[in-house]
This record gives sequence, structure tokens and C-alpha cells, in this order.
Amino acid sequence: MMRDEIVQIDQEALAAQKRFAALVKDHADKPRSYHLVTFGCQMNAHDSETLAGLMEGMGMSQAGTRENADLVLFNTCCIRDNAERKALGNITWLKEIKRERPHMLIGICGCMMQQKGMAETVLRKYPFVDIAFGTGNLYRLPEYLYQVVDEKCRVIDISKEESSIAEGLPILRESPFKAYINIMYGCNNFCSYCIVPYVRGRERSRKAEDILCEAEALVREGVQEITLLGQNVNSYGKAAGEISFPQLLRRLQATGIPRLRFMTSHPKDLSDELIAEYAANTALAPHLHLPVQSGSDRILAAMRRGYGVEDYLDRVKALRQACPDIGLTTDLIVAFPGETESDFEETMQLVARVRYDSAFTFIYSPRAGTQAAGLSGRIDPVTAKARIERLIALQEGISGEILDSLVGQRMGILVEGISARRQSQLSGKCGRSISVNFTGGDERLIGRIVPVNITDRGSNTLRGEY
Repeated sequence: MMRDEIVQIDQEALAAQKRFAALVKDHADKPRSYHLVTFGCQMNAHDSETLAGLMEGMGMSQAGTRENADLVLFNTCCIRDNAERKALGNITWLKEIKRERPHMLIGICGCMMQQKGMAETVLRKYPFVDIAFGTGNLYRLPEYLYQVVDEKCRVIDISKEESSIAEGLPILRESPFKAYINIMYGCNNFCSYCIVPYVRGRERSRKAEDILCEAEALVREGVQEITLLGQNVNSYGKAAGEISFPQLLRRLQATGIPRLRFMTSHPKDLSDELIAEYAANTALAPHLHLPVQSGSDRILAAMRRGYGVEDYLDRVKALRQACPDIGLTTDLIVAFPGETESDFEETMQLVARVRYDSAFTFIYSPRAGTQAAGLSGRIDPVTAKARIERLIALQEGISGEILDSLVGQRMGILVEGISARRQSQLSGKCGRSISVNFTGGDERLIGRIVPVNITDRGSNTLRGEY
């Protein structure tokens, strides 16, 4: 099978998993409870909703803590070394718990398991792990669990199914009024620092009709906000002959969904047609996460990003012409191999010029198997730390000024619940994806988009009155 060939998991294979789920549910030795630990991005979070749906379908209920669960499943990330070390540290910690509760099952899945050699590492170094599988064969959890409980064996299966798409899996959503929809999987960009194409496979798009059916069902259930997910949503449909991403957004608007978001967008694929949607599509929230990574053309070329600073600034200008109130957020990597002080200053200048609402900032983390891992010119930790602290300070100042500028506005807030800071307040997010704590309402507003007058701001949030 070619790496970019899309394999739709057929109904017979999915039916087999339903039979395994029924066998687990009726098994005397099945786990009665589960606890999911999720690392990484929104796609991992959505995968965990599917895993939870599968486990609930096997008769398990969610345990409040991992210490009390019969099955603990770690859904892992490997985008940065720190995420991998954190996951492995958490897994190792459970070794002692399992000694006291030998019936406990421990599982690992997700991107980390898809890395070359990781299955062998788990077999050798983590003998207390019962189940391990990758991103492409998530749908086979019932089969794996049945083998474990019935045959009393370990199951480590990292098959090369990362080009597969399984439709119709059960989902246990965390929120009754917010939902994720995966529209595509994988990535074709092969940025020099990124492991994602190697663990998530090549780009493959879901059928538009499947996405629309899922969205229509969510709208009927009362969902107020849908976030479309993909490693590069801007290239949706290109390889599969589906409609374009802007066309998909227009058809999703017609479902009646009040608020629509998407992530992540690659700047090189941000078309004029897509930018125009921000002016025309009433469902589209005025927010875009547009990772720039660096403000240096030289570093961007070394990163293999496929655009330069002026290209990026052109897209920002067009976005703000189409939607003047749009809030932009970004990702920034500091201390990429060979980054000079001049390169870093260019990143600072870009941040000052674009004025992001917020930014996720990271010190470069080498990932084995990527092109950048072999580059010379590593930046020493002291310099890297000093640079990221300067960048964070700059961004925090800009974020504060943007929050100040929003005071006095009236915004639609999707109310998510009681404020964690004050029980007398409600909390939610505005269209720009900024958290807002406000007074004047009660719990009946939760799950609705309501108008709120912005009266003040906190360090990274807004305050208002209903």
C-alpha cells in the first residue's frame, strides 16, 4: 500500500469490533472502570472522546482517578520531547500502583506509539503495560481488550494503518454544546522539525457527506460550536477529489451551526477564497490560529515551511481586510538550530508587527527521525531560555494591550459553566477565543451564546456583565 493511499475501514471490519465489544461487556474479567489520560493537541483530545465512547460501549464507567481505575489508557503525544518524557513518567508511576492492584490494566496509544522503535521499547522496558497501539488502529480497541481479558496476554500492535479512516465510531463528548469534527488526517508538509507526518501518515480527507451528516446531527442535539480538526485543514479535499475547504465551510454554515472554528492552518495554503469566508460566512468565528514559527526567512527556509515573512504578512493583511476584528494566534519556535541573534530579533519584530492575541512559544525540541534533528548549530540552553523569556514578555505586553482595546465592546459569549474563580460568575469564550468571566446571569445560560458587555480585563481574560 502506498503511504498516501486512503483506506476506508469497511463495515465488516467495524461490525467485528462491535462483536468484540459485546464479548468484553459480557466477560467475567472485564475492567469495570477506565481512566483516560490525554496528552497533546485537540486531535488527541477528540481521539480520546472516541476511545471513551468505545470503552463506555464495553460496559465500563469513568473512574475519577487513575489509582482507582481498572483500565488506565494513556493517549500520547510526541510533538516535543517534553510531552514524551511526561507521558512515560506518568506510565512508570503506575507500575507501583499495579503491584498493589494486579488486576489493573495499563494501555498506551496515540502518536508516541507510532514512532519507529517505540513498540520494541515498550515490550522491553515496560513489561507492566498490557495494551499498546497506534493512531491508525484506534478502532480496534475492543479486539485488543478482549484478547487481554480472555487470553491473559499482552497486546502490542503498531500496525501501519495510519492511512485508514474509520467512520461511525461511538463518541463520548466532553461538552454537550461544543464538539470537534475531524475533517482530515495526516500531513504532507514534512517541516524539518516535525514528527507528525511520520506518526499520523499522509493527508487524507473524510468525505464531505460524512462530515455534513455528523454536523447536522450535532446541530439537532443543540451543539452551539463546532471546531473542525486536521493537521492542515486548508488543504482539505485536495488529494481526495472532495470539495474545497471554503466550499465545505459554506455547506456547514447551511446546517445552522451558530459558531464554527477550525485548526490548524498552514500559512502557505491559506487561499484568497478561504480568507473571503471570514467576510461572508456568518457562522465563522473571528479567530484564526496561524502558526508562523519564526520571523526569519533564513530559519523558515531551514524549517521547510514553504513561505517567507512577506508572504505571511500578506496573508495577515488580507485577513484583517476581510475581518477587521479577527483575533490571530500563533506558534513560535525559539532556538531552532543555527538561529542567530539577528534571526531572533526578526521574530520579535514580526510579533510586534502582527500583534497576536496570544502565542504558544516553545524552545526547539529535536525529534529523532526528522531532518532538523541532524542539523548543526544547536543553541545553548542559557541563550534559548533568555530568548524565549524576552519573546514571552513582548507577547504578554501585546496581549494586555489587545485586552484593553476590547473593553467597552459587546460580545457574544458561549457560556461554558460557572467561573473557576468566582462561584457568582459565569465563564465562556468570545468569538476571538478569549475567556470571559461575567456577572448578571445564572446557570440557565450555560450552553447558550449570549451578549455580554465587556467592562474590564484580567491578566489574560476579559470581564463583563450580562
